[in-house]
Amino acid sequence: MRIGNVDLGPRPVMLAPMEDVTDASFRLICKELGADMTYTEFISSEALIRNIAATTRKLAINPAERPTAIQIYGREPEPMAEAARIAQDADPDIIDINFGCPVKKVAGKGAGAGLLRDVSKMLEITRAVVQAVNKPVTVKTRLGWDCNSKIIVELAEQLQDCGIKALTVHGRTRSQMYTGEADWEMIARVKENPRLTIPIIGNGDINSGERLKDAFSKYGVDGVMVGRASIGAPWVFRSLKRALIGDEAGPELSREEKFQCLRRQIQESIDRIDEYRGILHIRRHLAVCPLFKGIPNFRDTRIAMLRANTQQELMDIIDQIYLMTTDTE
Repeated sequence: MRIGNVDLGPRPVMLAPMEDVTDASFRLICKELGADMTYTEFISSEALIRNIAATTRKLAINPAERPTAIQIYGREPEPMAEAARIAQDADPDIIDINFGCPVKKVAGKGAGAGLLRDVSKMLEITRAVVQAVNKPVTVKTRLGWDCNSKIIVELAEQLQDCGIKALTVHGRTRSQMYTGEADWEMIARVKENPRLTIPIIGNGDINSGERLKDAFSKYGVDGVMVGRASIGAPWVFRSLKRALIGDEAGPELSREEKFQCLRRQIQESIDRIDEYRGILHIRRHLAVCPLFKGIPNFRDTRIAMLRANTQQELMDIIDQIYLMTTDTE
């Protein structure tokens, strides 16, 4: 699969852009464990133009994680075009436009998935961004605003006509948020449209090798994007790629290697920000990490882990959990 001049090979599996999740450290770990492409956290066009430090830091790309896309969002064409030019200066491989974020603070203000209710403006923004940069531009969006307005088949054609080089479709409407099942039949309808020539990337509920293989063989997408299944478990990419290509993807990580990966995430989160905020950031991963599922009498340890305020305290608890699970093997 190619996006402009970026060759991702056959059946690529990509790390989805996720706010407060896909920082540079996490992206690199996912890349090392099999992700074929990574995406930054979504970046506000207005904050980027105002040169807000916390926002501009999100532009940093480690060469080892490439190919990488910088994702931007906003509600007006010219600020989005200006933000795209700023993002281009950070030298991403691709610039992606977020037309899919469903959260109220974004969609409710007419950005992200909110633009599914104003398609003419969405297309105006897309054209402005494509014309502003010489990098390949892609779009990530949803099926529509709600079950009564699943417009994605027609919308995909319109976005292609604006000059985008690939389209990612999350198989839910904005109203669904992240509830219910992703509608891969609808994603397949987009892919089956003979008027479309750009790659179609499917997104939603890819959390097993079986679902991944179905995405390619049954629904026919060109690529797959993995989001929530990777939070607290970046090694999911190794497992998924093994389902596609077997041992060529590398060996499955051992339990010890997974704990080492978790410790690395904690350390690099602290190094990237500071101890207090780095621990706050990593709690999102710790809260859903599958390493902790099924541990007997784990409630008190879990609470302590998610309340730890210092690096030493948190690392000691992780070591304690490792020993607890060793005893149960």
